Amino acid sequence: MARRTPALLRALDILELFTDGRESVSAPEVVEELDLPRTTVHELLHTLVDRQYLDPHPEIPGRYRLGLQLFRLGSAYAEGLDTARTGRQTARELVEACNETSHVAVLDDVHIVYVAKVDSSHAVRMVSTLGGRIPAHCTALGKVLLAALPEHELRTRLARTPPEPMTPRSITGVPALLDELRRVREAGTAVEICESNPDVCCVAAPVRDRTDQVVAAVSVSVPLHRWSEERRAELEDLVADGARRFTTALGGRVRA
Repeated sequence: MARRTPALLRALDILELFTDGRESVSAPEVVEELDLPRTTVHELLHTLVDRQYLDPHPEIPGRYRLGLQLFRLGSAYAEGLDTARTGRQTARELVEACNETSHVAVLDDVHIVYVAKVDSSHAVRMVSTLGGRIPAHCTALGKVLLAALPEHELRTRLARTPPEPMTPRSITGVPALLDELRRVREAGTAVEICESNPDVCCVAAPVRDRTDQVVAAVSVSVPLHRWSEERRAELEDLVADGARRFTTALGGRVRA
């Protein structure tokens, strides 16, 4: 087995600190969180800045934020990813049909990562970020993706990372979450009412590839003041239809 390069691993560890949603880091934070020598951290940060993977924060001396080179790499990755490219088209179609914000997400262990987003034209709409990562169990997108896992894999992941609440309406217990996921499998769609954001409701449906595996989920998010049971039913039909088109575009088989 090829030997790993310690310096590269440490540099990647620094970049991966940003995956928890933080906006910037400082050298002392890196030293403490990664348990690295101060001299090593300063050398790594200097190198990452020199190569544009990090930028000095323009307003807070001593702090660093992600640099332009990472955006270039991420954009190149997204352009080559059929799921993201096709997802953007599906999301655009959904927004054209209902004028509410649409997302496409993939599963990352027990979190979701947004890979495509199209906003509505409303002044009040969901605030989210491409590449953003949030707990799957609190979202309709995540429920769809978790529901597709084999039960033993699902239980293993939940045992390792038990569900924690994001709002008072979030599901917190594993038994309650497993019951919810069974309902999602039966319905073929998932619904979230103020579970990740106290002012937002959402419906989602699964997307399959040519191997018949669920590889993504597509959703429509609605501010609470525009939500109703009638609207929910309309959006469930709309999202399910969008997911079927998305699945077909990826070479998947549409289920009855």
